[in-house]
Amino acid sequence: MKAESARALAAAVTGSLLLLLVVLWVCFGFSRTFFIFLGIDSAAILGIAVWAAINYSSLDRRLSLARRRAVDGEELRAQYSLLRKEAGLPTPFPYDQLEAATDNFRTVLGSGASAAVFKGVLPDGTAVAVKRLPGDARGDAEFRAEVAALAAVQHVNLVRLLGYCLIPRGPRFLVYEFMENGSLSAWIFPGGAARPLPWRCRHDVAVEVARALAYLHHDCRSRVLHLDVKPENILLDGGFRARLADLGLSQLLRGNAARVVTDTRGTPGYLAPEWLSGAGVSDKSDVYSFGLVLLELVAGRRNIRKDGARGTEPGTTRDWSFFPRTAAEMVREGREMEALDARLRGEEMDERQVKGMVRAALWCVQDDPARRPCMARVVEMLCGDEPVETPPETDMVVVRLLGLDEGDEAAPPRPVGERDPSASVYFASVSTVSPR
Repeated sequence: MKAESARALAAAVTGSLLLLLVVLWVCFGFSRTFFIFLGIDSAAILGIAVWAAINYSSLDRRLSLARRRAVDGEELRAQYSLLRKEAGLPTPFPYDQLEAATDNFRTVLGSGASAAVFKGVLPDGTAVAVKRLPGDARGDAEFRAEVAALAAVQHVNLVRLLGYCLIPRGPRFLVYEFMENGSLSAWIFPGGAARPLPWRCRHDVAVEVARALAYLHHDCRSRVLHLDVKPENILLDGGFRARLADLGLSQLLRGNAARVVTDTRGTPGYLAPEWLSGAGVSDKSDVYSFGLVLLELVAGRRNIRKDGARGTEPGTTRDWSFFPRTAAEMVREGREMEALDARLRGEEMDERQVKGMVRAALWCVQDDPARRPCMARVVEMLCGDEPVETPPETDMVVVRLLGLDEGDEAAPPRPVGERDPSASVYFASVSTVSPR
């Protein structure tokens, strides 16, 4: 019985007994019959009073216990929230909180093939970037891949996942720390920032991203392949320190797995040749993509771009240049400094760093994955005092696989075409794992 019902019943019975005494007094006066009923009535009222006292005491104890449990629960939740924050574990956010934090998703920081990123501020003043993924199978796969990868790793040069939000049969949201200076692409390519990123910062970014990839490949319990390394996925904080972001296409390698054949996805201009040919990917595929990023850091231009004037003639296609091929010629002829971004010439710098970065990049873009260094070795190349050895010549078969051969006018590049070479895409679908 509920407490309110019990109190109402006790009051009703007590009132009825008192009314009965009044009726008996009117009918019998102070007779023997009246006093007999008075004794019975008084005993009943006393019993009800004792029952009410016991019930109230028990109820008070239960309420006190419930209040203590509620207070303890709040303290436990606060402690758990603190532990999650200190441990870097992602926190579930309610949708209305993200909607308020982003002012109804008003400020767009960027968008990709399947996601958009919005700027927001949490109630505690923390600036965040909220990534919205569609609720379809592809969006759900990216959401799960990114949470699985980032929730289990901690590195100063990996973007931090603060939390997430799941809406049944709706979009998924990922909440990241906000990076004040945006993506690297805005700071190294023409048409971006008013002032290009100086050489010292470019070298630091190269080292920091190399360390993040080395951590993912070698120091995680389950090795992580990023599979979409490009300048757009390298973010810069307020001090221009690099954070590797967007692990939505990442793949975990568990146990002794050394290679995985999976969806052909990523960004055409940064895909390793073994992926384009369907031979499967490994950590060396990330090494290849990183090598291409290194060349773009040095040169301040896209590796794949339209050059020349042949495209102005009717019935012809414009030339597509592949900068790694040009850089290899420069290295063979000892002209590595000519690869440097023209906007940086005249700036004080260590030429050994420039030459070392170009050579390290060409080691990374070898056609044969076995000839590419691991990311730990790449970090040594970029940080070491010893000159980097001249890389061996390679055929650069990606030129043929992407249809970029400068002497072939039969057709424009197949995967790239008029598509932005920095945009991530999907092509095919297979899923098998090969042992070491």
